[in-house]
Amino acid sequence: MSSNTTSVPGNINYRKSTNILELSYADGTRLELEAELLRVYSPSAEVRGHGAGQETLQTGKKDVRILDIQPSGSYAIKICFDDGHDSGLYAWEYLYELGLHKDAFWKDYLRRIEEAGASREPSLISIRQL
Repeated sequence: MSSNTTSVPGNINYRKSTNILELSYADGTRLELEAELLRVYSPSAEVRGHGAGQETLQTGKKDVRILDIQPSGSYAIKICFDDGHDSGLYAWEYLYELGLHKDAFWKDYLRRIEEAGASREPSLISIRQL
């Protein structure tokens, strides 16, 4: 997928206090994406798998935070999360799509969590890679 100018943000800000990534576009559009949503919909193979039906449901990510955001060429950013996940490259089009359809993505995620009998809450034992 090639980048179009509509989906390329002019500014990217991470508001630590609210745990939200804010994307601003030249046409005045402003999209807000929660760190949890970005984490559970990571475009990485670890989350998406290598084909349809190979996705891995991400659980316990309610309190995940962004540690770092790095540019990746002129087409994407790499987001590093405090749970150690850092392998997804978020292309401009993908971020734009997540932001525009955030409510549908949330509903789908909550439905899948419920169907799996899982939880967004982190486990009681904190395990992190150092």
